[in-house]
Amino acid sequence: MTTTSPIPPPRPGQPWEPALSVRQVLGLERVRAGQPEVVAGAHRLDRPVRWVHVAEAADVGVMLSGGEMVLTTGVLLAGDEARQGEYVRSLDRAEAAAVVLGLGRAFPAPPDVMRRAAERCGLPMVVLHRPFPFAELTEEVQSRLLRRKFAAVSLSEAVRTELTGLITAGAPVQRLLDEVARHAGCPVVVTNLAHRVLGTAGERAAVDDVLRDWERIARQAGAASADGWIRAELSCRGERWGRLVLCGFRGERAAGRLLADRAAEGLVLHRMLAGDGIHGQGTGGPGGPGGPGDSWDSWEEQSARSLLTDLVTGAVPARQLLPRARAAGLPVNRRVFVPLVVREREPARAARVLRRLGLPGIAARLADDHVAVLLSLAPDQDARALTAHFATRLRAEPDNSRAVVAAADARADWTDVPAGLREAQHVADAVADSATAALDLPPVVRLRDIHLRGLVRLLRDDPHVQSFAERELDGLLRGPDEDLLSVLRTYLATGRNKSRTAQLHHVSRPALYRRLEAIQGRLGVDLDDFEQAASVHIALLAHDAQQG
Repeated sequence: MTTTSPIPPPRPGQPWEPALSVRQVLGLERVRAGQPEVVAGAHRLDRPVRWVHVAEAADVGVMLSGGEMVLTTGVLLAGDEARQGEYVRSLDRAEAAAVVLGLGRAFPAPPDVMRRAAERCGLPMVVLHRPFPFAELTEEVQSRLLRRKFAAVSLSEAVRTELTGLITAGAPVQRLLDEVARHAGCPVVVTNLAHRVLGTAGERAAVDDVLRDWERIARQAGAASADGWIRAELSCRGERWGRLVLCGFRGERAAGRLLADRAAEGLVLHRMLAGDGIHGQGTGGPGGPGGPGDSWDSWEEQSARSLLTDLVTGAVPARQLLPRARAAGLPVNRRVFVPLVVREREPARAARVLRRLGLPGIAARLADDHVAVLLSLAPDQDARALTAHFATRLRAEPDNSRAVVAAADARADWTDVPAGLREAQHVADAVADSATAALDLPPVVRLRDIHLRGLVRLLRDDPHVQSFAERELDGLLRGPDEDLLSVLRTYLATGRNKSRTAQLHHVSRPALYRRLEAIQGRLGVDLDDFEQAASVHIALLAHDAQQG
């Protein structure tokens, strides 16, 4: 006679299989009452038990589909060693999880033929030394599997609901990853197919530990033996483009697989919506960097932006950022780093030029019109020549001839990179917004090229400087006239060249003279006097720096 528990096998293609391991089943209180003893296959006790099959038929193997724990008294096998051996081998061929033999009248002791066959096959064989109602075991395992199934379904629906809500609300990808990490309780990493990290979530210290040796451990993430490492492929419209990895998930592996699959579905949906224009296009959308206005294709830029922002602000010590830099694909060992800040709005353009030139580096937008670039060069490479080459190629891009590339001196020590980026940012900030200020700048602007403008910008927050600027420009600022301010700015920036100023403002010389007279009258100064003109120039630089 053969009876089975009502737990059905999973349908093909189910993303999860709530299961207990053989070891967990043997640890149940009801099972321990039967004094279980593992007599073979002890090294395979972590095999999953998908359901329980109580069977006395000698040909039970044909009824199995894999993952079953078979319970038997062996009453139809007693006295026939050939059938005993074949019974075990048929279970192994059917990929049963284990066989449990209740000792009694049929087998008062573990049968050597079955034990040896099970050991050769690697099939866990357990004998129960005390009479034990098999119904209690099937009831216990069934109830636990059902509870796991219910918990898995609840988790699935909770994650799907939360991620879908975030996506429809236009949340950035990082918000989705943070939610997945909260459910997983472990670091979450998204990579491209080359294992380069595109995004992370989770406790910062735990994420840094994962990234510290990412190049090596990332390639093991898909291995079945990886402890708590669960991977889900990311694909859209039939094309694989990345992976999501739960790093060190400590819950049930089936629940982890389900969570990873739900997270992958959410990320793919986010990409599809962004690609269809529902969340905007490009990196200049209304959501700002990393917000709902960003397209999915800016993920690498967002990853670089997070790293560069942390470097510039000093929010995280530079040495702690090394694992993130390495995981992002930036060479960091025995390298020379060149910090740059480019005044333009498209970080993708800077990254594209880097790729075309074969220069290792990362680029990301720090502000509306500032893109940070960090080059990583070999010590024997000419940093200045390569920086100039990069700037020239960048300015050769369509409609980009006025791009300003600000640079700090190369840094041989990674810990000096934040100061270098801040210096480059200061240089870029010190370049005036008007076109006239950039006319005579070299392709790569450095600290020594900004002279007085750089000093004033450094002092712009000083109350004495602010008061000086207000006092000197009071006549123009009280009755704001942007045209007069613009003319004054151009006139002083061109070294008080009236012809050049008139040309740049598309006015006649007599018209320019009238405006200059109006400016002098309002300010009460003589701009032909060098000291007075210099004072007004410094005040205007301070005013522009404060406004910028």
